[in-house]
Amino acid sequence: MSSIVLHEQFNMIDLIMIKAERAKLVSRILNGYYPKTPVPLDHSSVYTLLIAVLLSAQCTDERVNKVTPYLFKLASTPEAMSKISQQRIYEIIKPCGLGPKKSSAILELSNILVEKFSGKVPQDINELEKLPGVGHKTASVVISQGFGIPAFPVDTHIHRLAQRWGLTKGKNVVQTEKDLKKLFPKSDWNKLHLQIIFWGREFCQARECFGIKCEICSSCFPKRTKPFAHKRP
Repeated sequence: MSSIVLHEQFNMIDLIMIKAERAKLVSRILNGYYPKTPVPLDHSSVYTLLIAVLLSAQCTDERVNKVTPYLFKLASTPEAMSKISQQRIYEIIKPCGLGPKKSSAILELSNILVEKFSGKVPQDINELEKLPGVGHKTASVVISQGFGIPAFPVDTHIHRLAQRWGLTKGKNVVQTEKDLKKLFPKSDWNKLHLQIIFWGREFCQARECFGIKCEICSSCFPKRTKPFAHKRP
């Protein structure tokens, strides 16, 4: 084996070790700040969690939590929701944005849950992803926070932080999810997903930290002085 190949292999091993060390550092800091990780979306069942997560697309959790009490007072089960008109659902959820699309998805998925799953939200992520308005990220949140099944939901915010912290070089959320799952123990995935979200909102905002100011960024890359250039999904 040539010295060049050996050198490349050693460099790769060194890179993996450094990334693993960063992952341990991130976990230690996040566990110190967020030993408990309550789900930020108010819900009373897996079904209401599913609806809340669907509504949170391109919308803040705070706004969703202001809207859902009115929606769930009207209907908090698939059976009840399937009897509500799309127009009525739209009138309530309109502040969350994408009202026509989201109201249609809520009504359609509620009908499917009643007809195909006896009113129960399936635990199978593949079945969840087939529901109207439910993508991989939403399905991952539901199985992790609703059923306690290990998953690592990655959205653009977590993708941005994972890049800043040197945990991935992925250009999209799909690759970032794969990288994070390799770095962290499966038993930590559900908690870490929320911890990273909390940290991003409190300390590592998109237009404030820039990858150089917060404790995690400065600890992972103490010599970084210029704003981090993200690879956008």
